[in-house]
Amino acid sequence: MNTDKIYAQTIAEEYAPKRSSKVIALRKLDRKAKSTANIFAYTFGIIMTLVFGAGMCLAMGVIGSSVPAGIVIGVVGIAGICVNYPIYKKLLEKGKSKYAFEIMQLAGEISEEAE
Repeated sequence: MNTDKIYAQTIAEEYAPKRSSKVIALRKLDRKAKSTANIFAYTFGIIMTLVFGAGMCLAMGVIGSSVPAGIVIGVVGIAGICVNYPIYKKLLEKGKSKYAFEIMQLAGEISEEAE
């Protein structure tokens, strides 16, 4: 098996002009359907992780000496981290259902052309 040949073909495919604009449109629709959920999940996850870390720092006395406030803030961070994935799944389902008809129609057209 010639791995150099396979590698060269994959690189050439990246730079070759795209034949079907429908495939590109399908990728864009798929990305659009998932983007809201991804952006929210990353942003909310980062914020809640920082809240959790700030609560731990307060509880351990690194940035203050308020142990009860640190515990409360840490619990809020943990709760936010725990609900992040269910919220992501709901947003992803909503985005997919919003664009489902267009994606299915375009995918059907592409598969009919391939036959």
